[in-house]
Formats: sequence, C-alpha cells, structure tokens
Amino acid sequence: MRMKRSELIFTAILVPLDFFMLILAGMSAYFLRTSSFVAEKRPVLFNLNLPIERYLEIIAVVSLIWLVIFALSGMYKIKRSNLLLEEFIKIVIATSTGLVLIVVYIFIKREWFDSRFIILAAWLFAILFISLGRLAIRKIQKYLIHRHRIGIHKVLVIGKDSISKKIIDEFRQKPGLGYQLIKHLQFINLRRIRAIKRMNGFDDIILADPDFPREEILSLVDFCNEKRINFKFVPNLFQTLTTNIEIDILSSVPIIELKKTSLDGWGKIIKRIIDIIGSSIGLIILLPFFILIGILIKLDSEGPVFVKLKRISQGNAFYFYKFRSMIKNAEKMKKYLVRYNERKDGPLFKIKNDPRITKFGRFLRKTRIDELPQLFNVLKGEMSLIGPRPHQPDEIAQYKKHHKKVLAIKPGMTGMAQVSGSSGLAFEEEVKLDTYYIENWSLFLDFKILLKTFLILFVDRTAC
Repeated sequence: MRMKRSELIFTAILVPLDFFMLILAGMSAYFLRTSSFVAEKRPVLFNLNLPIERYLEIIAVVSLIWLVIFALSGMYKIKRSNLLLEEFIKIVIATSTGLVLIVVYIFIKREWFDSRFIILAAWLFAILFISLGRLAIRKIQKYLIHRHRIGIHKVLVIGKDSISKKIIDEFRQKPGLGYQLIKHLQFINLRRIRAIKRMNGFDDIILADPDFPREEILSLVDFCNEKRINFKFVPNLFQTLTTNIEIDILSSVPIIELKKTSLDGWGKIIKRIIDIIGSSIGLIILLPFFILIGILIKLDSEGPVFVKLKRISQGNAFYFYKFRSMIKNAEKMKKYLVRYNERKDGPLFKIKNDPRITKFGRFLRKTRIDELPQLFNVLKGEMSLIGPRPHQPDEIAQYKKHHKKVLAIKPGMTGMAQVSGSSGLAFEEEVKLDTYYIENWSLFLDFKILLKTFLILFVDRTAC
C-alpha cells in the first residue's frame, strides 16, 4: 500500500511516544506508592533495596520489552479505519500481556521488588497514558486533515451496486477517516479513469463491485501498478471463501482446503476454556440476582421463571434458557400473530409491541436481562459467550443455502450482529456480519464484541 508521508511520520512518532508514556506510567506508580497518602496505610519496605535510579533502569528495560509486545500486537500497523475502541482493546491486551510476563519473571526469579501495588498501578497508568497519547495523535491528525488537507487520501470508487453507495456514504459521514471522494464511476472505463487522474489526481481506487470481466479488472490493476495507486476491492463470494485455507502436499501435489472457519484447533480449545471460566464466574456472581428476578417474574404473572426454547446448533437440537418475559403458553399463540410480523426481509419473526410480553417482561427485554440464563447453555457447551444468534427450527427451514453458513459454529449469547444493530438489521446484513465473524474469528475479535456488548447494555434500550 502506498502511504502518505504524514502517515509514516505519525506512525514513527508512536514508538517514542509509547516509550515515554510507559516510563511516565512506571514513575507515576512509584511516586504514588511512596507518597504519604499511601505510605501511611501501607508502609514502604522496598525503597532501601530499590532506589529510584535502579527503578528507572528497570522501567526502561520493561518499557522496551513492552514496545516489542506492542509491535507484535499490531499497534504500529498503519490502518486508517482503526476505531478508537479497537485501538483501546489492543492497548489493554498488549499491556496485560506485558504485565503477565513481568509477573511470571518475578515469580521464577524472585527478583526486583515485592510491591504488587506498583505493578498493578503501573499497568493501569500504562493503559491510561498510552490511550491518552494516541488519542492526542489522532486529534492532531484529524486537525491536519480537516484544516490543512494533510494526509488526506483522494479516492475513486467504481461500482453500480448498493455497496458502492454505502462506501461513499461512509466517506461523507466520517470525514475524519481522511478520504475524499474524487469521482464515482459505475463501470470500469480506463480512458475516463486516466482523464480523471490527469485532471484531479487520486491516491486510491476502490472496486466496490467485483462482478466485472476479468480482463477489465486485470487492466485496472496494471494501471494502478503503473501509476502507483492503491488498489482495493470488495471480495465476491468465492474470494471470501478463500480467506481461510490450509495447504497440504500429497505425492508432491499441493492440495488446498477451504476451511469453514478460522476457529479451529487450538482456537476452539481456548474459546471453550474461556466459555467455561466466563459462564462459571457469571453464574456465581449473578446467582442472588437470578433469585430476585425469579421472584419478580412470579409476582408479575402466572407461569414458570424460565422458559426452554428449541434451537439448532451445528446440526443438533438443544433447548436454551431465558427468563420468561411473555405470558404462559406464548409460543402456541405465535401462529395467530404471524400476519403481524414486522420482519419482511427474511424468515425471522419480530413484533415490536408483541401483546404476549408481560409488564416486567418488557423491562427484562429492554435491559436484555432475559438472556442471562443462557450462561447455563454456555457452561453445558451448547452455546458460546460469543457467536451467531441462536436459530429456531422453523426459521432454518426457510433459510437459503448461503444463510446456513451461520450454523457452522455454536450460537452465542452475543455476537457481531447483535453489537452492530441487532433487530434493526436486515436479515441479509445479519447473515453477512455473522459470516464475517465465522471466517475471521480471533480472540481479539471476541474481546472487542464482548466489550461492545457491555457498552450496549448501558446505553441501548431498543430491544423489544
């Protein structure tokens, strides 16, 4: 990718900036621990064998190690569309990894100092200071883009479908991304593209609609290589399928396997371990809360506290649990309400003001508390903390072939579709998001979805 000089400069600045912030975090932790405010409650015992000069040397070494971890975590990659939340999550993961390495070293060697307060404080200060430093850099970049057009990418978009419009709208709504739309062409026309290049100039070509003749696309790629223009494209179905491949050799012949998901091998094992730990901790913490909710449900309406609903996961049927938010025998009434279904874009059933929902049930749904008993399903291995939405048998019967991709992995309590619009999404958009998750799974992506879920729980009340 051809980069702007300003992008290279700001990326280079991040390294010394992070190093300075790590030193600052370490010193802040030291002075906080030795301050009279903390020392009165916990006497300082390490200052004799750890003078400030020695402590500075240790911080410098640890900071250099953390910079290596940051680099391996992708914190110095140039990615214009990096979201603040995504960058913050990377900072938390990278600094936490550094913290774990320090703790392991101290445990094995039994060296340096025995102040757990300093270690934890330095970790928290590191997250805070590095986040603030990078936020300041972002603000400066956006200022330079907005005021002086420094670092802006001029873009030519090619395509005649809805995706082209979506990309263009994104550029217009988010000028801080640093993209300026020069022209939108519906078809590949090299003569016209060359003319636009001469008159206006542009840095990137985005082929939003890949369904053009192969020869035309190759000619466009050659043109981009010749003029040193960044070429980007939206993949079609087959190109998406090839994102997860494994190559093997049989009798000197290369064999390529198209995998359903990157969630394979150790990834599946780690994800299951996290599910067991997360669901166990959640159930222990929430048990008193479950009892209170159960009492309120019984006081509000007749019927059981929990409901069991049949769902399909990886070809197998199971029953998942929810707090009852509807009147007794609500599922039997569904056939009489089908004509009022507001989801006309697919097989899903949704009524915003469903008459079957109880008064307290409406509160449970708006706060999404009704979903919490699914922690039992996660613990049993029927669901995961994060994955596609659970699927009803009657809905699956109406799925088209490409919809069934979302059945490849366990459903989740939350997922990419749920944090990207939930019930407000068109069914096809929901399938696309869940398919993307399946094909691009990573622990980092799971962590990001989990964090977004917690944020939504406090600010979004659109569930019905």
